[in-house]
Formats: sequence, structure tokens, C-alpha cells
Amino acid sequence: MGRTEVEQFLNNQKKNIEEQLPTYISQLSAPNIIKDAMHYSLEAGGKRIRPLLLVGTLHSFGKDESIGLPTACAIEMIHTYSLIHDDLPSMDDDDLRRGKPTNHKVFGEAVAILAGDALLTYSFQIVSESLGDQISPEKKLLLVTELAKASGPEGMVGGQVADMEGEGAVLNLDELEYIHHHKTGKLLAYSVIAGAILADATSEQLEKLTQFAHHLGLAFQIRDDILDIEGTEVVLGKPVGSDTGNHKNTYPALLSLEGAKEKLTFHIDEAKRFLYSVDMKHDILDYMCNLIASRDH
Repeated sequence: MGRTEVEQFLNNQKKNIEEQLPTYISQLSAPNIIKDAMHYSLEAGGKRIRPLLLVGTLHSFGKDESIGLPTACAIEMIHTYSLIHDDLPSMDDDDLRRGKPTNHKVFGEAVAILAGDALLTYSFQIVSESLGDQISPEKKLLLVTELAKASGPEGMVGGQVADMEGEGAVLNLDELEYIHHHKTGKLLAYSVIAGAILADATSEQLEKLTQFAHHLGLAFQIRDDILDIEGTEVVLGKPVGSDTGNHKNTYPALLSLEGAKEKLTFHIDEAKRFLYSVDMKHDILDYMCNLIASRDH
């Protein structure tokens, strides 16, 4: 695929994901206010990087991308739940998310917490019920297990706790990478791993793609740290400089802005090295590496 074809593919897949997400919410038998709160944050937009990595991995193996759509939506629900909770007064205390008032500013703290809880738990239901006989029970169980690891205390939640504990302290590079790998990288890596599982990748291919995703996840967070300094509130849709204000450990704070940019290049190069060691198409995932490295929001 040329660049134009890749961009068209990703735009089409993003459209499919964004059409499917509200369908999952509308079919729930639940109070309207919780459905409205769930839908509010899901429709707030975003890059949809994680679900696109899943369908991009499937495409790279020559598989039908539609078999990954339920799991892709589940991943986006977990990511959205984490943002709702991150924005709460007891966490980062943010008023804006993607240029809109945060969930708790619209629905109140109690409903925002429950909306996050609902998105988290519903995501596992979606994966377990996906596509009937097209995905074996064994494969569904593996997808659910790996999703729980990526999003729970050994993954995103554990990374968030480590991030909070590190506020005000001076961390070394290993400690900072632990936070970012778990808080951001694990769920992002799961997106690639889930695509590989659905594509029946070999254990060797899965291991290499896990390393690819590990470096890509760190690169994603480093770019986030850089944007907190160089970005603008209009483009980011949220205040800049919040990491400094909250005394968070970041790559620019530890390595300098120039050092953070060098580290970003290193992890993108390593991600591509592992990617190209796998016998598969590389155009979609290579493009997404560049997208993550250069994004402005």
C-alpha cells in the first residue's frame, strides 16, 4: 500500500469503530443516565490508536479485519474508562478532555465513576460474546485473560498507582519506564497482541510483535510528555503543562527535552526493527509508528 491507501484504510477502519461503539451502548438494558455518560466520553473523539493497531495487525497477516472489531471496541472502552477516572478531582483533576468538559463536569463525580466502571466491565462481556463460532472459546479466553492483565493491577492500574506514588519524587529511567510501560504501554501492546492472536500468529511472531508493541508503547508516552511542553491547548483539547504542575515524572524532566526526543527516536527505531523481523505486511504498522512519533495531539 502507498501512503494514500494506508490513510484511506485507517480512516475507513476508524469510521467502522466509531459507528460500532454507540451501537454497543444503545443495546444495553440500563438506566439512561449511565448510558448517556458512557456514550458522552466514547464519542468525544480521539485518535483510536489502540483499536486501529488491532485491525492493522489483522490486515498485516492478511486476515479479515471485521473479526477484530468487537475486541477493538472493547479496548477503546477500557481506554475511555481510564480517561474518565484520570480526570476525576481525586486523580488529575482536569476540567477538559479533547476540548470538551470532562465526564464528571457534565454528569457529576458519582455517575462518572460508575460510567468508567461500566465501560470496564462491559468490555469483557463484548470480547466473550464476540462473533459466536468464528472465534473458538479457547481463543476468547486467551483474549479476555490478556486484556485483564493489560488493564488490571499488573498493567494499567498498577502503572497508574506507581505514577501517583512517584509524584514529588525523583525517579530514575528504569522506574519511569516501569510507570509508562504499565500505565500506557500494556494496553497499547495488548492491541497488537490481540490482533496477532486473532490472526493465528506463531509463538515466534507473537514474541517479536510483543517487543514491537513494547517499544511503541514507550514511544507513545514519550511523545505525550513532549506534547505537554510543546503542544497547544487548542490542538490538544486540554491544558498543557499539567505534568509539571502535578509534579509528575516525565522524560523531558529526567532527560531534558532534547534527550526525550532522542529516546523517542530510539524506541521508534527499535519498534520498526522488531516489526520488520516478522514475516507479514508492514505498511500499516510502519505508518502507525510514524504517526505516533509525530502526532500533535
